[in-house]
Amino acid sequence: MVSSIKTGKSVVREYVEAIVIAIILALFIRSFIVQAFKIPSGSMLHTLQIGDHLLVNKFIYGVKIPMTGTVLIPWKSPQRDDIVVFRFPKDRSIDYIKRVVAVAGDTVEVVNKQLYINGEANHNPHAHYTGTDIMEASAGPRDNMGPVKVPEGRIFVMGDNRDNSYDSRFWGFVDLNDVLGKAFILYWSWNLEEPLVSIDRFASIRWSRIGDLVH
Repeated sequence: MVSSIKTGKSVVREYVEAIVIAIILALFIRSFIVQAFKIPSGSMLHTLQIGDHLLVNKFIYGVKIPMTGTVLIPWKSPQRDDIVVFRFPKDRSIDYIKRVVAVAGDTVEVVNKQLYINGEANHNPHAHYTGTDIMEASAGPRDNMGPVKVPEGRIFVMGDNRDNSYDSRFWGFVDLNDVLGKAFILYWSWNLEEPLVSIDRFASIRWSRIGDLVH
């Protein structure tokens, strides 16, 4: 029979090693597998609500080098109708979430609010409009733009809240290297417009949305 007595130093070392391993695992998971994001604006209404918290699958489009986005092991590229999180092309320190409406080789055009992909009207059931007023192309690209062809290595994205979304219509294409992953599930949701009072905050939790798949 062999017995051992752990010194205070060895116990501390075990805790330190466990914490270090936990941190490394957390960083690995966040960098390569899944990451949490929250929705701060209404550009994806009604699909995503302000106050939604979701998980993004970072593994689905391949293994990428953190920070650079260079793909080491490709699986597949974003497809039309995927909801993706990406680095905003105008400021890569900011993350955006939008729906992919066109991929490389597609021709995109918007005529009087109607989206056309390769010359065919796109009737996405998730598209939401807050009004019927039409903005002329000379006033901005919201309701009239293109046609433009999506180049290789790029995607064209739009918010589901079409009248209130700052997206590819205004600032162009998203580089595939800047795509962080695909949104797949809501793990938390509450109405941030509710007063910051404990009882009201509890009442503002959207229980019915928690666990919903994002599509």
